[in-house]
Amino acid sequence: MDVVTSMVADRPVVIFSRTTCCMSHTIKTLINGFGANPTVYELDEIQNGQQVERELQQMGCNPSVPAVFIGERLVGGANQVMSLQLRNQLVPLLKRAGAIWI
Repeated sequence: MDVVTSMVADRPVVIFSRTTCCMSHTIKTLINGFGANPTVYELDEIQNGQQVERELQQMGCNPSVPAVFIGERLVGGANQVMSLQLRNQLVPLLKRAGAIWI
């Protein structure tokens, strides 16, 4: 989990994704829509993508993408992010992490 930990360090929002995953696209669009600029790692495009995917699965991400970290904390996948949005908790979380200001 050291690789994932170093990849999310000091970044307000990190999304682990695959270029072919429609749910990853949806989550990226949602978070971008609030004005956040997440760091996005496409696991099918980075050299150590398989290792990162194994680490995400060890952290409890199933499926492994999308995996969203806000404020260096694992929020979860698409279901968890959408649940936060429906409960009006996503924007405050993004604000606390410094990803958005208004």
